[in-house]
Amino acid sequence: MKYRKLGNTGLEVSEVAFGAEFLVGKTLEESRELIDYCHDEGINFLDCWMSEPNVRTNIGLAIEDKRDEWIIQGHFGSTWQDGQYVRTREMDKVKEAFEDFMTRMKLDYLDFGMIHYVDELNDLETILNGEFIEYVRKMKEDGIIRHIGLSTHNPEIAKLATEIEDLELIMFSINPAYDMLSSFTIEKSLEENVFDDDFEGIAPNRAELYQLCEEKNIAITVMKAFAGGRLLSDDSPFGVALTPVQCLEYCLSRPAVKSVFVGAKNIEEMSESIYYEMASDEEKDYASVLVNAPRNSYEGQCTYCGHCAPCPMKINVAMVSKFYDLARVHDDVPDSVREHYNNMEANASDCTACGDCEKRCPFNVDVVDIMEKADSLFGGT
Repeated sequence: MKYRKLGNTGLEVSEVAFGAEFLVGKTLEESRELIDYCHDEGINFLDCWMSEPNVRTNIGLAIEDKRDEWIIQGHFGSTWQDGQYVRTREMDKVKEAFEDFMTRMKLDYLDFGMIHYVDELNDLETILNGEFIEYVRKMKEDGIIRHIGLSTHNPEIAKLATEIEDLELIMFSINPAYDMLSSFTIEKSLEENVFDDDFEGIAPNRAELYQLCEEKNIAITVMKAFAGGRLLSDDSPFGVALTPVQCLEYCLSRPAVKSVFVGAKNIEEMSESIYYEMASDEEKDYASVLVNAPRNSYEGQCTYCGHCAPCPMKINVAMVSKFYDLARVHDDVPDSVREHYNNMEANASDCTACGDCEKRCPFNVDVVDIMEKADSLFGGT
Protein backbone atom coordinates (compact mmCIF):
# COMPACT_ATOMS: atom_id res chain seq x y z
CA MET A 1 0.00 0.00 0.00
CA LYS A 2 1.21 3.49 -0.86
CA TYR A 3 0.53 6.51 1.35
CA ARG A 4 0.11 10.23 0.71
CA LYS A 5 0.53 13.22 2.99
CA LEU A 6 -2.85 14.75 3.81
CA GLY A 7 -2.42 18.47 3.20
CA ASN A 8 -0.98 20.35 6.16
CA THR A 9 -2.18 17.84 8.76
CA GLY A 10 1.04 15.84 8.99
CA LEU A 11 -0.96 12.63 8.53
CA GLU A 12 -0.17 10.02 5.89
CA VAL A 13 -3.12 8.03 4.57
CA SER A 14 -3.44 5.00 2.32
CA GLU A 15 -4.30 5.75 -1.29
CA VAL A 16 -7.10 3.20 -1.06
CA ALA A 17 -9.31 3.85 1.97
CA PHE A 18 -12.31 2.07 3.47
CA GLY A 19 -15.77 3.58 3.13
CA ALA A 20 -18.03 1.77 5.59
CA GLU A 21 -21.40 2.35 3.91
CA PHE A 22 -21.94 -1.31 2.95
CA LEU A 23 -21.63 -2.45 6.55
CA VAL A 24 -25.32 -1.67 6.98
CA GLY A 25 -27.09 -4.93 7.78
CA LYS A 26 -23.88 -6.87 8.50
CA THR A 27 -23.13 -8.69 11.70
CA LEU A 28 -20.23 -7.83 13.98
CA GLU A 29 -18.34 -10.87 12.70
CA GLU A 30 -18.85 -9.87 9.05
CA SER A 31 -17.85 -6.28 9.77
CA ARG A 32 -14.78 -7.31 11.74
CA GLU A 33 -13.63 -9.70 9.01
CA LEU A 34 -13.77 -6.99 6.34
CA ILE A 35 -12.19 -4.28 8.51
CA ASP A 36 -9.39 -6.61 9.65
CA TYR A 37 -8.71 -7.53 6.02
CA CYS A 38 -8.38 -3.85 5.10
CA HIS A 39 -6.05 -3.24 8.03
CA ASP A 40 -3.87 -6.24 7.15
CA GLU A 41 -3.59 -4.98 3.57
CA GLY A 42 -2.25 -1.62 4.77
CA ILE A 43 -5.39 0.51 4.69
CA ASN A 44 -5.30 3.03 7.54
CA PHE A 45 -8.08 5.47 6.60
CA LEU A 46 -11.78 4.95 7.35
CA ASP A 47 -14.89 7.05 6.78
CA CYS A 48 -18.18 6.48 8.55
CA TRP A 49 -20.94 8.91 7.65
CA MET A 50 -23.74 6.42 8.36
CA SER A 51 -25.88 7.10 11.37
CA GLU A 52 -27.34 3.59 11.64
CA PRO A 53 -26.48 2.55 15.22
CA ASN A 54 -25.36 -1.03 14.57
CA VAL A 55 -22.86 0.08 11.93
CA ARG A 56 -21.21 2.45 14.39
CA THR A 57 -21.20 -0.12 17.18
CA ASN A 58 -19.70 -2.84 14.99
CA ILE A 59 -16.96 -0.58 13.66
CA GLY A 60 -16.10 0.54 17.17
CA LEU A 61 -15.75 -3.03 18.38
CA ALA A 62 -13.80 -4.07 15.27
CA ILE A 63 -11.16 -1.33 15.57
CA GLU A 64 -11.04 -1.09 19.37
CA ASP A 65 -7.68 -2.84 19.74
CA LYS A 66 -6.10 -1.01 16.79
CA ARG A 67 -7.65 2.43 17.11
CA ASP A 68 -4.30 4.27 16.94
CA GLU A 69 -3.54 2.58 13.63
CA TRP A 70 -6.63 4.08 11.98
CA ILE A 71 -7.24 7.63 10.74
CA ILE A 72 -10.98 8.24 10.91
CA GLN A 73 -13.47 10.62 9.30
CA GLY A 74 -16.75 11.10 11.18
CA HIS A 75 -19.59 13.47 10.32
CA PHE A 76 -21.47 16.29 12.04
CA GLY A 77 -25.09 16.46 10.90
CA SER A 78 -25.72 12.82 9.97
CA THR A 79 -28.39 11.61 12.40
CA TRP A 80 -30.66 8.63 13.03
CA GLN A 81 -34.29 9.61 13.56
CA ASP A 82 -37.30 7.32 13.69
CA GLY A 83 -35.32 4.47 12.16
CA GLN A 84 -33.96 6.53 9.25
CA TYR A 85 -30.90 8.52 8.27
CA VAL A 86 -31.61 12.25 8.40
CA ARG A 87 -29.19 15.03 7.53
CA THR A 88 -29.95 17.93 9.86
CA ARG A 89 -28.67 21.26 11.15
CA GLU A 90 -30.85 21.16 14.27
CA MET A 91 -28.20 21.44 16.92
CA ASP A 92 -29.79 19.29 19.60
CA LYS A 93 -29.93 16.41 17.11
CA VAL A 94 -26.47 17.18 15.70
CA LYS A 95 -24.91 17.04 19.15
CA GLU A 96 -26.79 13.91 20.17
CA ALA A 97 -25.75 12.10 17.00
CA PHE A 98 -22.10 13.13 17.32
CA GLU A 99 -21.97 11.99 20.94
CA ASP A 100 -23.55 8.72 19.85
CA PHE A 101 -20.90 8.39 17.14
CA MET A 102 -18.03 8.87 19.57
CA THR A 103 -19.54 6.47 22.10
CA ARG A 104 -20.41 3.67 19.70
CA MET A 105 -17.11 4.02 17.83
CA LYS A 106 -15.29 3.92 21.21
CA LEU A 107 -13.27 7.02 20.34
CA ASP A 108 -11.48 9.41 22.67
CA TYR A 109 -10.74 11.65 19.70
CA LEU A 110 -11.69 11.87 16.02
CA ASP A 111 -9.10 12.66 13.37
CA PHE A 112 -11.48 14.50 11.02
CA GLY A 113 -14.78 16.02 12.03
CA MET A 114 -16.61 16.40 8.73
CA ILE A 115 -19.36 18.95 8.16
CA HIS A 116 -21.76 16.56 6.50
CA TYR A 117 -23.16 16.91 2.97
CA VAL A 118 -23.28 20.61 2.09
CA ASP A 119 -24.53 21.08 -1.47
CA GLU A 120 -26.39 24.42 -1.33
CA LEU A 121 -25.20 27.96 -0.67
CA ASN A 122 -27.88 28.78 1.88
CA ASP A 123 -26.97 25.64 3.80
CA LEU A 124 -23.29 26.60 3.83
CA GLU A 125 -24.16 30.09 5.01
CA THR A 126 -26.36 28.68 7.79
CA ILE A 127 -23.50 26.47 8.94
CA LEU A 128 -20.84 29.20 8.85
CA ASN A 129 -22.94 31.90 10.49
CA GLY A 130 -24.44 30.05 13.39
CA GLU A 131 -24.12 27.53 16.17
CA PHE A 132 -23.16 24.65 13.87
CA ILE A 133 -19.64 25.86 13.08
CA GLU A 134 -19.23 27.10 16.64
CA TYR A 135 -19.91 23.60 17.91
CA VAL A 136 -17.49 22.01 15.41
CA ARG A 137 -14.76 24.46 16.38
CA LYS A 138 -15.43 23.90 20.08
CA MET A 139 -14.92 20.18 19.51
CA LYS A 140 -11.57 20.96 17.90
CA GLU A 141 -10.60 23.39 20.66
CA ASP A 142 -11.38 20.68 23.23
CA GLY A 143 -9.34 18.09 21.35
CA ILE A 144 -12.34 15.92 20.56
CA ILE A 145 -11.59 16.32 16.86
CA ARG A 146 -8.13 17.02 15.46
CA HIS A 147 -9.06 18.52 12.09
CA ILE A 148 -12.10 20.00 10.32
CA GLY A 149 -13.36 18.83 6.94
CA LEU A 150 -16.48 19.14 4.77
CA SER A 151 -18.24 16.78 2.36
CA THR A 152 -20.03 17.97 -0.77
CA HIS A 153 -20.99 16.92 -4.30
CA ASN A 154 -21.12 20.52 -5.51
CA PRO A 155 -17.88 22.01 -6.93
CA GLU A 156 -19.03 25.58 -6.32
CA ILE A 157 -19.64 24.84 -2.64
CA ALA A 158 -16.30 23.05 -2.45
CA LYS A 159 -14.52 26.08 -3.88
CA LEU A 160 -16.18 28.32 -1.30
CA ALA A 161 -15.15 25.86 1.41
CA THR A 162 -11.49 26.41 0.53
CA GLU A 163 -11.92 29.92 1.95
CA ILE A 164 -12.76 28.59 5.43
CA GLU A 165 -9.56 29.32 7.31
CA ASP A 166 -9.50 26.25 9.55
CA LEU A 167 -10.80 23.72 7.02
CA GLU A 168 -8.13 21.19 6.01
CA LEU A 169 -9.95 18.58 3.96
CA ILE A 170 -12.78 18.29 1.43
CA MET A 171 -14.54 15.02 0.69
CA PHE A 172 -15.76 15.27 -2.89
CA SER A 173 -17.40 13.00 -5.49
CA ILE A 174 -14.97 12.34 -8.35
CA ASN A 175 -14.93 10.00 -11.33
CA PRO A 176 -14.56 10.51 -15.10
CA ALA A 177 -18.32 10.60 -15.69
CA TYR A 178 -18.82 13.41 -13.18
CA ASP A 179 -15.82 15.35 -14.49
CA MET A 180 -16.48 15.31 -18.21
CA LEU A 181 -18.52 17.99 -19.88
CA SER A 182 -21.69 16.46 -21.33
CA SER A 183 -21.09 18.42 -24.53
CA PHE A 184 -17.84 16.57 -25.19
CA THR A 185 -17.27 13.07 -26.44
CA ILE A 186 -14.43 11.17 -24.81
CA GLU A 187 -12.78 10.76 -28.19
CA LYS A 188 -12.76 14.50 -28.82
CA SER A 189 -11.59 15.22 -25.31
CA LEU A 190 -8.65 12.83 -25.58
CA GLU A 191 -7.63 14.43 -28.86
CA GLU A 192 -7.44 17.68 -26.94
CA ASN A 193 -5.33 16.13 -24.16
CA VAL A 194 -8.18 16.29 -21.71
CA PHE A 195 -6.24 14.44 -19.05
CA ASP A 196 -3.19 16.67 -18.99
CA ASP A 197 -2.60 19.57 -16.61
CA ASP A 198 -4.72 21.94 -18.68
CA PHE A 199 -7.89 19.99 -17.92
CA GLU A 200 -9.38 20.61 -21.35
CA GLY A 201 -12.70 18.83 -21.61
CA ILE A 202 -13.24 18.54 -17.87
CA ALA A 203 -16.00 20.73 -16.45
CA PRO A 204 -14.21 24.01 -15.67
CA ASN A 205 -15.59 24.44 -12.17
CA ARG A 206 -14.36 20.98 -11.21
CA ALA A 207 -10.94 21.55 -12.78
CA GLU A 208 -10.68 24.87 -10.93
CA LEU A 209 -11.54 23.15 -7.65
CA TYR A 210 -8.80 20.55 -7.97
CA GLN A 211 -6.22 23.18 -8.88
CA LEU A 212 -7.35 25.50 -6.08
CA CYS A 213 -7.04 22.77 -3.47
CA GLU A 214 -3.60 21.89 -4.81
CA GLU A 215 -2.46 25.49 -4.51
CA LYS A 216 -3.87 25.90 -1.00
CA ASN A 217 -2.66 22.45 0.10
CA ILE A 218 -6.19 21.44 1.08
CA ALA A 219 -6.52 17.69 0.77
CA ILE A 220 -9.31 16.03 -1.22
CA THR A 221 -10.64 12.62 -0.29
CA VAL A 222 -12.87 10.94 -2.84
CA MET A 223 -16.33 9.41 -2.67
CA LYS A 224 -18.40 7.99 -5.56
CA ALA A 225 -15.30 6.83 -7.45
CA PHE A 226 -17.38 4.13 -9.16
CA ALA A 227 -20.55 6.26 -9.50
CA GLY A 228 -22.47 3.90 -7.27
CA GLY A 229 -21.10 0.92 -9.21
CA ARG A 230 -22.49 2.08 -12.56
CA LEU A 231 -19.04 2.72 -14.02
CA LEU A 232 -18.17 -0.92 -13.44
CA SER A 233 -20.93 -2.19 -15.74
CA ASP A 234 -21.94 -1.82 -19.37
CA ASP A 235 -24.82 0.29 -18.04
CA SER A 236 -22.31 3.03 -17.24
CA PRO A 237 -22.87 6.57 -18.55
CA PHE A 238 -20.10 5.85 -21.07
CA GLY A 239 -21.72 2.67 -22.35
CA VAL A 240 -18.56 0.74 -21.51
CA ALA A 241 -17.37 -0.74 -18.23
CA LEU A 242 -14.27 0.38 -16.36
CA THR A 243 -12.45 -1.64 -13.72
CA PRO A 244 -12.01 -0.53 -10.10
CA VAL A 245 -8.31 -0.08 -10.85
CA GLN A 246 -9.03 2.28 -13.75
CA CYS A 247 -11.49 4.33 -11.69
CA LEU A 248 -8.99 4.62 -8.85
CA GLU A 249 -6.25 5.68 -11.23
CA TYR A 250 -8.47 8.42 -12.60
CA CYS A 251 -9.22 9.78 -9.13
CA LEU A 252 -5.69 9.52 -7.78
CA SER A 253 -4.39 11.36 -10.85
CA ARG A 254 -6.36 14.50 -9.98
CA PRO A 255 -4.48 17.33 -8.23
CA ALA A 256 -4.93 17.48 -4.44
CA VAL A 257 -6.51 14.00 -4.26
CA LYS A 258 -4.90 11.97 -1.50
CA SER A 259 -7.17 8.99 -0.93
CA VAL A 260 -10.24 7.25 -2.37
CA PHE A 261 -12.88 5.74 -0.09
CA VAL A 262 -14.05 2.41 -1.46
CA GLY A 263 -17.31 0.87 -0.37
CA ALA A 264 -17.28 -2.93 -0.52
CA LYS A 265 -19.72 -5.59 0.60
CA ASN A 266 -17.06 -8.27 1.07
CA ILE A 267 -13.36 -9.09 0.93
CA GLU A 268 -13.53 -10.09 -2.74
CA GLU A 269 -14.85 -6.67 -3.76
CA MET A 270 -12.33 -4.87 -1.55
CA SER A 271 -9.45 -6.90 -2.97
CA GLU A 272 -10.32 -5.70 -6.48
CA SER A 273 -9.58 -2.14 -5.35
CA ILE A 274 -6.55 -2.98 -3.24
CA TYR A 275 -5.09 -4.64 -6.34
CA TYR A 276 -4.61 -1.09 -7.62
CA GLU A 277 -1.28 -0.95 -5.79
CA MET A 278 0.02 -3.95 -7.75
CA ALA A 279 -1.55 -3.15 -11.12
CA SER A 280 0.52 -2.41 -14.20
CA ASP A 281 0.34 0.86 -16.11
CA GLU A 282 -1.61 -0.99 -18.78
CA GLU A 283 -4.18 -2.15 -16.24
CA LYS A 284 -4.52 1.40 -14.91
CA ASP A 285 -5.06 2.90 -18.36
CA TYR A 286 -8.63 4.21 -18.45
CA ALA A 287 -8.22 6.55 -21.43
CA SER A 288 -7.88 3.84 -24.07
CA VAL A 289 -11.03 2.14 -22.77
CA LEU A 290 -13.03 5.34 -23.05
CA VAL A 291 -11.65 6.56 -26.37
CA ASN A 292 -14.63 5.37 -28.41
CA ALA A 293 -17.24 5.81 -25.74
CA PRO A 294 -20.38 7.85 -26.49
CA ARG A 295 -21.23 11.11 -24.79
CA ASN A 296 -21.62 10.73 -21.08
CA SER A 297 -24.09 12.16 -18.63
CA TYR A 298 -24.31 11.54 -14.89
CA GLU A 299 -27.27 13.89 -14.40
CA GLY A 300 -30.36 11.97 -13.45
CA GLN A 301 -28.44 8.81 -12.56
CA CYS A 302 -28.93 7.40 -9.07
CA THR A 303 -25.63 6.65 -7.29
CA TYR A 304 -27.37 5.22 -4.19
CA CYS A 305 -25.82 7.89 -1.95
CA GLY A 306 -28.85 7.98 0.36
CA HIS A 307 -29.10 11.75 0.58
CA CYS A 308 -32.67 11.55 -0.66
CA ALA A 309 -33.65 10.41 2.85
CA PRO A 310 -35.69 10.74 4.98
CA CYS A 311 -38.82 9.50 3.28
CA PRO A 312 -42.12 10.24 5.07
CA MET A 313 -43.23 6.73 4.12
CA LYS A 314 -39.95 5.24 5.43
CA ILE A 315 -38.91 3.98 1.99
CA ASN A 316 -35.18 3.36 1.64
CA VAL A 317 -35.16 5.09 -1.74
CA ALA A 318 -31.50 4.40 -2.49
CA MET A 319 -31.97 0.69 -1.88
CA VAL A 320 -35.13 0.53 -4.00
CA SER A 321 -33.19 2.23 -6.82
CA LYS A 322 -30.36 -0.25 -6.48
CA PHE A 323 -32.70 -3.26 -6.54
CA TYR A 324 -34.44 -1.76 -9.58
CA ASP A 325 -31.14 -1.32 -11.41
CA LEU A 326 -30.07 -4.86 -10.52
CA ALA A 327 -33.38 -6.33 -11.70
CA ARG A 328 -34.04 -4.39 -14.88
CA VAL A 329 -30.98 -5.73 -16.72
CA HIS A 330 -32.42 -9.27 -16.60
CA ASP A 331 -35.23 -10.80 -18.64
CA ASP A 332 -36.82 -11.95 -15.39
CA VAL A 333 -36.34 -10.43 -11.96
CA PRO A 334 -33.80 -12.63 -10.10
CA ASP A 335 -35.38 -14.40 -7.16
CA SER A 336 -32.71 -13.11 -4.77
CA VAL A 337 -33.30 -9.50 -5.79
CA ARG A 338 -37.07 -9.91 -5.54
CA GLU A 339 -36.73 -11.43 -2.07
CA HIS A 340 -34.56 -8.56 -0.84
CA TYR A 341 -37.00 -6.05 -2.30
CA ASN A 342 -40.07 -7.75 -0.80
CA ASN A 343 -38.41 -7.94 2.61
CA MET A 344 -38.04 -4.18 2.82
CA GLU A 345 -40.11 -2.47 5.51
CA ALA A 346 -41.43 -0.15 2.81
CA ASN A 347 -40.88 -0.21 -0.93
CA ALA A 348 -41.85 1.62 -4.11
CA SER A 349 -45.51 0.67 -3.76
CA ASP A 350 -45.66 2.92 -0.68
CA CYS A 351 -44.47 6.01 -2.56
CA THR A 352 -46.92 8.91 -2.50
CA ALA A 353 -45.00 10.92 -5.13
CA CYS A 354 -44.53 13.82 -2.70
CA GLY A 355 -41.20 14.68 -4.32
CA ASP A 356 -39.35 15.60 -1.12
CA CYS A 357 -36.56 13.18 -2.02
CA GLU A 358 -36.00 14.87 -5.37
CA LYS A 359 -35.34 18.20 -3.67
CA ARG A 360 -32.46 16.64 -1.75
CA CYS A 361 -30.90 14.64 -4.60
CA PRO A 362 -27.44 15.95 -5.60
CA PHE A 363 -27.80 14.51 -9.11
CA ASN A 364 -31.33 15.62 -10.04
CA VAL A 365 -32.70 12.09 -10.25
CA ASP A 366 -36.38 11.71 -11.15
CA VAL A 367 -36.96 9.59 -8.06
CA VAL A 368 -40.74 9.45 -8.39
CA ASP A 369 -40.39 8.00 -11.88
CA ILE A 370 -37.97 5.35 -10.60
CA MET A 371 -40.39 4.43 -7.83
CA GLU A 372 -43.19 4.00 -10.38
CA LYS A 373 -41.01 1.84 -12.61
CA ALA A 374 -39.75 -0.24 -9.69
CA ASP A 375 -43.28 -0.80 -8.45
CA SER A 376 -44.30 -1.99 -11.91
CA LEU A 377 -41.23 -4.19 -12.38
CA PHE A 378 -41.60 -5.94 -9.05
CA GLY A 379 -45.29 -6.60 -9.61
CA GLY A 380 -46.93 -3.76 -7.72
CA THR A 381 -50.34 -2.35 -8.49
